[in-house]
Amino acid sequence: MKKLGFGCMRLPMLENGEVDLEQFSKMVDAFLAAGFTYFDTAHNYIGGKSEQAIRACLTSRYPREQYSLTDKLTSPLFETEADIRPLLTSQLEACGVDYFDYCLLHSVNSGNYEKYTACNAFAILQEWKQEGKIRHVGMSFHDTPEMLDRILTEHPELEVVQIQFNYLDEVNPNVESRRCYEVCRRHGKPVLVMEPVKGGALADLPPEAGQILEELGGGSPASYAIRYAASQEGILTVLSGMSNLAQVEDNIGYMSDFQPVTAAEEAALVRVREVILKQETIPCTACRYCTDGCPQQIPIPDIFRLYNRKKTYLEPGWGYGSLTKDKGKASDCVGCGQCEQICPQKLEIRRLLQDAAAIFEK
Repeated sequence: MKKLGFGCMRLPMLENGEVDLEQFSKMVDAFLAAGFTYFDTAHNYIGGKSEQAIRACLTSRYPREQYSLTDKLTSPLFETEADIRPLLTSQLEACGVDYFDYCLLHSVNSGNYEKYTACNAFAILQEWKQEGKIRHVGMSFHDTPEMLDRILTEHPELEVVQIQFNYLDEVNPNVESRRCYEVCRRHGKPVLVMEPVKGGALADLPPEAGQILEELGGGSPASYAIRYAASQEGILTVLSGMSNLAQVEDNIGYMSDFQPVTAAEEAALVRVREVILKQETIPCTACRYCTDGCPQQIPIPDIFRLYNRKKTYLEPGWGYGSLTKDKGKASDCVGCGQCEQICPQKLEIRRLLQDAAAIFEK
């Protein structure tokens, strides 16, 4: 498998909130034509529209043997063991396939691990594998290295682990991606990388950091981030959440003939990281898990993105009014804490919204 996967959480969208199927089809065509085959989705991505788009643009248009498809079993979508099989069946139907190449327990952490265990989810995925509805079983993971070690010790049957890994989060105490990667290596588990560009943050660098990479003489900031992740030993593939055809073309341009990062490039990335860490920005990856249950419908990731651009580029934040025109403002937060419970980055969202309100609503 080539070391670039298509993450289908940030697909191109139309103004009416639907996936731009015409553009997504072109992206799929270009991706497959370049020899890449791995696609990743989940039932709750884009409110269920990701799976439907995959059926419309991929599985209904190409023979099954030409691509690999990963889907996930997501804990908030079931309550009992009896719910799991019907849920997975509906996901196969939504994607238009008879089996998943990989099925992952989704976003496993200390908070939902007991639910997955109590509902017998690990065993059910193994049964589905025996029935031919799943080829490989694994998990995506957001928690401490110690928790990861515990799960892999208790469930050696897991074949792959998907972790957040990028050159910035190696030193992020809330993520500890390097230590999580090392746990996977100790257990002999191939690694699927998510967020190699940290939700686009490593593609849109502060000017000082961008200049460091420009001096290398070629390649986009995203290319260095993805190549860095793919250069680690034991990486099965690196997911890129591509949102337009230009991003696909950029990624396949440097990953078709993949070359690991050189010593000089790695040293430059260390310097870039030092520059970024000096910025007072919010390490949000825009996964949007926080927005689904927000009682005030606050567009939290969008507000944080605007906050980061103001901090990094000293922009005035003029887009805040239109951003919150028909949704909640940062100051509308009622402090329920649902967002913080589900945030993979463990952000203090309530406090950060107060900071954003102080800047944009004064």
